[in-house]
Amino acid sequence: MSDSRAGGAGPRVPPLSPDEWGDDEYDAYAALLGMPADKIPRAGSGHRYDPQQFSVVGTMARHPALAKAFWAFNGHQLKHNSLPLRLRELAILRVAHTRQSAYEWGQHVKLALDGGVTSGEIERLARGNTGFAGLDLLVLEATDELLANGRIGDSLWPQFTAALDVHQQMDLIFLVGTYNMLAMAFETWGLVPEPDTALLPERT
Repeated sequence: MSDSRAGGAGPRVPPLSPDEWGDDEYDAYAALLGMPADKIPRAGSGHRYDPQQFSVVGTMARHPALAKAFWAFNGHQLKHNSLPLRLRELAILRVAHTRQSAYEWGQHVKLALDGGVTSGEIERLARGNTGFAGLDLLVLEATDELLANGRIGDSLWPQFTAALDVHQQMDLIFLVGTYNMLAMAFETWGLVPEPDTALLPERT
């Protein structure tokens, strides 16, 4: 497993410093946390949700209007998605690995472990679909097809619609699309993974 963190160069788009946070930025962050803006932990406070602890938050907040709109949508995917957490995280990890997004991988390994995905399964996922079955395999195969072809193909579609209800089908497609977009943003910005997160395996 190689260390895919950014090298000596810093990020292309650095996160906001504590003194750059203002009302618009806190208002945007409130959309992600689902809290009133005046209750949002201040930058540099050391609170669990201090925005300085998350590079992605400080970077996104450089465009508060975009961040607020996106985080409101992303909040649905994280908190109200109809797919079980395990399936969501398998799909996101496959996106992160396929697109070689070190930041996305590091953040979602932690969430996947919390969602019941084992460390062994995460290692296998980085090598392909061998060892997965049932809904796990179906979600990974659907994710692969969406990333490779921009659609779920005709051969997989009957299994996909038989196993998942309409809300789950739609949530998976939008989940894969969103985290594919985020991977592009993270890698373009040179977002540096947080120091306590898992290293991204190279594609084999």
